[in-house]
Amino acid sequence: MLIKRIGYYLVGLSLGSVAVYFFWQKKQATFDYGMDARTLKSIRIKERLYSDDAKNAMHKFDIDSLKINTILHTGDVDFGKSKPRQEPCPEYYITGTKDLEKVSLLVKRCESTATIEKIIVE
Repeated sequence: MLIKRIGYYLVGLSLGSVAVYFFWQKKQATFDYGMDARTLKSIRIKERLYSDDAKNAMHKFDIDSLKINTILHTGDVDFGKSKPRQEPCPEYYITGTKDLEKVSLLVKRCESTATIEKIIVE
């Protein structure tokens, strides 16, 4: 009797998990709980501006807004080089990953905008 109940429970749990997975995937829900993920998401949802220095670096190193967007989705925030408590606009140092690991961004996150201040290519 107990084995049968456990079997029913596992079948129901499996079906429910699959259903929830497809609902969340269709809704494109994200779970940004880590420090990096929350910081990058808060930068991505703001209006993005580029300083003149960043625009010059983009032109010089052939970096387009798609690469910047990729870094803002998959990059690592270096909190040691960042100034997250700076007022009124915290600054974050974000390093790219994989094929963009030599590209870093210095981003100033204000109330309604995120300004790419510098693009550093090593």
